[in-house]
Amino acid sequence: MDVSDLLDSLNEKQREAVAAPRSNLLVLAGAGSGKTRVLVHRIAWLLSVENCSPYSIMAVTFTNKAAAEMRHRIEHLIGTSQGGMWIGTFHGLAHRLLRAHHLEANLPQDFQILDSDDQLRLLKRIIKALNVDEKQWPPRQAMWYINGKKDEGLRPQHVETYNNPVEATWLRIYQAYQEACDRAGLVDFAELLLRAHELWLNKPHILNHYRERFTNVLVDEFQDTNSIQYAWIRLLAGGNSNVMIVGDDDQSIYGWRGAQVENIQRFLKDFPGAETIRLEQNYRSTSNILKAANTLIANNDGRMGKNLWTEGGEGEPISLYCAFNELDEARFVVNRIKTWQDNGGALNDCAILYRSNAQSRVLEEALLQTAMPYRIYGGQRFFERQEIKDALAYLRLISNRNDDAAFERVVNTPTRGIGDRTLDVVRQAARDRQLTLWQATRELMQDKVLAGRAASALQRFIELVESLAHETADMPLHVQTDRVIRDSGLFIMYEQEKGEKGQARIENLEELVTATRQFSYQEEDQDLMPLQAFLSHAALEAGEGQADAYQDAVQLMTLHSAKGLEFPLVFIVGMEEGMFPSQMSLDEGGRLEEERRLAYVGVTRAMQKLTLTYAETRRLYGKEVYHRPSRFIGELPEECVEEVRLRASVSRPVNHRRMGTPISENDTGYKLGQRVRHPKFGEGTIVNLEGSGEHSRPADRLPGRRHQVAGGGLRSAGNGIKRGAICRSFSPCNRSSSVRVAIADLRGGIPAHHRFGAFAAFLRRPRHAVFFGQRLIRTPLHFEHHAAGIDRQHRMPGKCRHLQHFGFFAEQGALRHDAVIVELQHDKTAAQRRQQLPGLRVAVRADIGAGFHGDRQALHRVAQFFV
Repeated sequence: MDVSDLLDSLNEKQREAVAAPRSNLLVLAGAGSGKTRVLVHRIAWLLSVENCSPYSIMAVTFTNKAAAEMRHRIEHLIGTSQGGMWIGTFHGLAHRLLRAHHLEANLPQDFQILDSDDQLRLLKRIIKALNVDEKQWPPRQAMWYINGKKDEGLRPQHVETYNNPVEATWLRIYQAYQEACDRAGLVDFAELLLRAHELWLNKPHILNHYRERFTNVLVDEFQDTNSIQYAWIRLLAGGNSNVMIVGDDDQSIYGWRGAQVENIQRFLKDFPGAETIRLEQNYRSTSNILKAANTLIANNDGRMGKNLWTEGGEGEPISLYCAFNELDEARFVVNRIKTWQDNGGALNDCAILYRSNAQSRVLEEALLQTAMPYRIYGGQRFFERQEIKDALAYLRLISNRNDDAAFERVVNTPTRGIGDRTLDVVRQAARDRQLTLWQATRELMQDKVLAGRAASALQRFIELVESLAHETADMPLHVQTDRVIRDSGLFIMYEQEKGEKGQARIENLEELVTATRQFSYQEEDQDLMPLQAFLSHAALEAGEGQADAYQDAVQLMTLHSAKGLEFPLVFIVGMEEGMFPSQMSLDEGGRLEEERRLAYVGVTRAMQKLTLTYAETRRLYGKEVYHRPSRFIGELPEECVEEVRLRASVSRPVNHRRMGTPISENDTGYKLGQRVRHPKFGEGTIVNLEGSGEHSRPADRLPGRRHQVAGGGLRSAGNGIKRGAICRSFSPCNRSSSVRVAIADLRGGIPAHHRFGAFAAFLRRPRHAVFFGQRLIRTPLHFEHHAAGIDRQHRMPGKCRHLQHFGFFAEQGALRHDAVIVELQHDKTAAQRRQQLPGLRVAVRADIGAGFHGDRQALHRVAQFFV
């Protein structure tokens, strides 16, 4: 093919990477820089220009979807089908290798892949068999321990306990688990890579064969590789292979599951002379978004360094919205999406990103209330659903009777009267005789150890599986699957489950039959029976297909799930300290930089418009919490951010630098609990610190001042109220002369036993004519005013007469029961007209959505006021 067809559509750096000499190469590819295009064109270049054989190429991706897309794009670019290339995930390629060399890897030919749920089920049985307390040694934690050791390349015999009884117990569980897997021919995901690596180490002739074959190795998303994956590539490429790795150290966000961003720099050390090419031109986002992303990630240390840029326009500023709470935050986001839709935008183009799945509930409710369709991206996947796993377990047992995990799952599904006591007998016999559960059941039946209903039920189960295996052996795969689903009783069981949930399960089982009908053999599956090939496919795919892609719907997902995706309109919600960055990252050393990389990933998902939101208070996990704005907001350049003020009649620019930066005792000479002499209040104890570094000082909250609500106003009660303080407790007081008020946070309302009149009387004092509802947000270096504002779309004509007795008069907009007072005005004319309003006419504006409860009862959820 013409070389120009491969290079003309690329920029200068992309062409440099595609046409580079065949040697070791690191392509440092920034977000949205076209790395997939470079990989595809590089492989096409090797095939068409360098005349490399397809059999010499191995390309490693991190998802099966990406692998399929890469193969399709290569063949489309070249114009012909290219057989012989190995393109797949690490696990998929390792599985293919072990299938081809199962004898050398000490595996049965029909070995089965154990997914995480079945692995957990097996571990529960093993922990019970070892007489280990499951509460003290949770099976899920055991699974993490085992997978972690395998990812490090460690077998039980290689693990050092250092006379630590805790480590010794975990190791005992690991040993028993591995023995059980070896007996039943089961391989978990971590085992795939470890055993493939051991195969090459222990069988040099096999390693040399693949080294001689795969002289061109390409690896995508290299920053997400773990120890065993890096060792795998290094071992394969140790000969004369030419390795091209593509990665971005700024997008390494999977450290919690073993990924090591250091592998990129390790590659440069282990492959001396490797060239580095940086892809920095971005084809996704506006210049404003890229400037913010570059400035944000520059706060991380040890980066390899790159600066994203675009030839596109500057674009809109990043919007920043401060919500009262998570409900206000959700309403704001949904309203913005509704505006986008009304202006002709598609819902599919809108994404809401959050740090934790727990944040999605309120967003979902807000979307449901507006009848706006949405899809949770990365939710429960198809092959992970209960009914699908049940059907696959029957198919696995038909394929391999020694699959203990499948046996355990369906031996009493549907219920056939086989209880735990009977199964305990079978499990004990399997342990004592070193048999699988199926073999142990057959021997117990022959020895007539079991009797009565339990024996009859087990006998029927064995006959069912044997008959299904025999009668469906020669059927087409989809007919076989349908027959198993119906004859096993699964279809009837779920059909009897009433409601939409039961119907959904039936539809999923029907979709499984469709999936087997549409299943086509891959090149590496030619030596397998159709059922074995499909079961391997199902385990590896793990339902990567998402929800119905044809429905226009808002996309909800975690920031981790958003990696690799892009959307014209993006919202990142919950930008608060303790939420994002997460509290765990703040508590554990070394985790904060990965959180910042996650923020960088989120920001660079946006193509046209990005909105960040945070809430002053948030109810999460059943508790109401108060968080400062995320430090990541403060790390964005001021000129790139524009604050949204839906409630504001006052607007001032906000300097977000250092917002949310934690105050450290090491940054200043002051610390909490220290005894000091205050120039105003005298001697006392520091209970709070304001500012940061050299600006840090004790806050003006010292004992000896009390603030109370009285007929004439507020006076000191308990602790002195400093600028920015929160005042929650009020009690009657007849003396009103010594009023001393700074700021009171009334979001919790005045306690019910205090009549609203006392508060109204305070407001009638002329010198308290202030903007009511205005919020004063304190950052470490300065103070900024954020007025509570007004939503004019919700103002309704009329007067709120029941409040006039207390000095409130509805000017223009009526108050509803859930309104917020946002403005008070001084008016001497009003005092002349009304004796009950000496010197103050109260003008009311309403922000519907928060505020009053009842006519003359406590004032609730009014943001803050100050004098």
